[in-house]
Amino acid sequence: MAFQDWKTEDFKKVDVRGIQGNFFPGLKKQAMGLPVGAGMEVIQSFDPIPLYEVMEGLGFEHHTEQKGDAEFHAYFYRKEMKQEEKDIPMRPAALTNMPMIDEGLGKVAVEFWDLTWNDEKRHLPYEMRLLLSLTNAVGAGRMRQATRELVKAYIYGLDSAALDDVFELLAWNQGIGYFSSEIGPSALFQAYKTIKNMEKQGKERGEICEILKEKFGEKNPDVKVQ
Repeated sequence: MAFQDWKTEDFKKVDVRGIQGNFFPGLKKQAMGLPVGAGMEVIQSFDPIPLYEVMEGLGFEHHTEQKGDAEFHAYFYRKEMKQEEKDIPMRPAALTNMPMIDEGLGKVAVEFWDLTWNDEKRHLPYEMRLLLSLTNAVGAGRMRQATRELVKAYIYGLDSAALDDVFELLAWNQGIGYFSSEIGPSALFQAYKTIKNMEKQGKERGEICEILKEKFGEKNPDVKVQ
């Protein structure tokens, strides 16, 4: 159905401009409760690009209009009932903090994220870029980011044998002492051990992914970003 045929006047309107922290879980819960044929209008101070793929995974089509320098209206129409077929957890919620500093910065940050992770011109496979991001994060001391990248990579389909290589290289490059005192006790390594232990127990990948999202998702204070 074309956008002009959507009854946007009946859409649930949600204005998230200026909201601090990760508002998306509440927004997604509302979206999941909408029937086919209904919709939602999300107002944000920048183009809400991170929402599009997740909402598509719930069966929504979208159309966005810019109505001011810092006012975007994203309309989501539920075409069919789907349950997060494209759900990759841990979207870049921290980007929503950028407009509090400067509206232009918020726009630049989101567009830069979209270029880095979604642009079709990127040559390296998505999971390879996640692993590079993971190792860069460890080198910079950002363990929560590294944990998030590991979880996303495994849920995306990465073989755990690749994680074996990553941690071996981290031990080589960072040193045994640093690995033992900083990486070993971290949420990053705990997530890795969870994967390896559950695989040894013969658990299915789907079950492991659910445990990862539960234990190392946004509810974990060592992982979440506000």
